[in-house]
Amino acid sequence: MSQPDMSQIIAQAQQMQAKLQQAQSELIASSVVGEAGNGLVKITLLGSGEVTAVEIDPKVVDPEDVDTLQDLVLGAFQDAHNQIGQLAKEKMGPLSQGMPDMGSLFG
Repeated sequence: MSQPDMSQIIAQAQQMQAKLQQAQSELIASSVVGEAGNGLVKITLLGSGEVTAVEIDPKVVDPEDVDTLQDLVLGAFQDAHNQIGQLAKEKMGPLSQGMPDMGSLFG
């Protein structure tokens, strides 16, 4: 059995690292919209986890029922968070073979 070429192994590791960094950059630059209540509440979330927008349809604003609105906002956030997790798995999955599941960090 021949010894592996160390320079080839290093080059492959560098290529893998570059691809991983590119996938991470793409993920961070990505944006998703989570929805709840059939679109009555929407939250826009960046891949970095930053919330950039919250939209609430005036139909769900009832001063007598703040709990429902809070549940809808939470549901929209969870939907967006789950989408970011799925996006992380799609972008990072092929690169993380043999590594811990990177997508699990997001969802």
